[in-house]
Amino acid sequence: MTCRLDALCFDAHDPLGLARFWAGVLGWETSGDPLDGIALLPSDDTGFRIRFLPSQERKVGQNQMHFDLTSSSLADQRRTVARALEFGARHIDVGQRPDEDHVVLADPEGNEFCVIGPDNAFLADCGFVGALACDGSQEVGYFWSAALGWPLVWDQDQETAIRSPHGGPKITWGGPPLDPRFGKNRLHFDLAAPDGGDQQAEADRLVSLGAKHIEGEEGRVVLADPDGNEFCVLPPRSG
Repeated sequence: MTCRLDALCFDAHDPLGLARFWAGVLGWETSGDPLDGIALLPSDDTGFRIRFLPSQERKVGQNQMHFDLTSSSLADQRRTVARALEFGARHIDVGQRPDEDHVVLADPEGNEFCVIGPDNAFLADCGFVGALACDGSQEVGYFWSAALGWPLVWDQDQETAIRSPHGGPKITWGGPPLDPRFGKNRLHFDLAAPDGGDQQAEADRLVSLGAKHIEGEEGRVVLADPDGNEFCVLPPRSG
């Protein structure tokens, strides 16, 4: 068995406020599990939590990953954008062309996300959270496919994407050229070791696939993927 993607973690100046924003946009419920801290539980097939961790680090540059939210129609896209703006989002310019059919927004702490138009064939069979779009190399797409045991659903022109066999959002990597990095990522993955497995053994497996050890934290092993993106390996946990 492989590790499980337990959570996508956001560093936040105001974890509770950011959790309320994303709960409103996604329609997810706050976790009642004190082990989660401030977290949201998916109400669909997304398959992982969103956790919000306190941080005073200033956001510099674009994030290495962002959500792509889907739309069933132009009216549905407009409703999603209006709802996000009502909860505190704002329009931003990241170099998108005027003729592109997606709307680029930022949450109240500046984390980018997109509301995709209804004609996007790549996300046509996905739910509302269509993709977690990442800046990254082909190598890192291969790494995460092996790490999570998720098959590649796209591998062309150095762009890759994986998806859980159980459905949910795709995780995509756009290939070169890669964006410049500005210190620690504001978003990172928390992985849970397999139920009945061993945290250190799972960390060793990930290192054998190309991860590297970096400074650890109590109760978790901190690694970096082949592109240098930090992630954590947690002890086994059911659910």
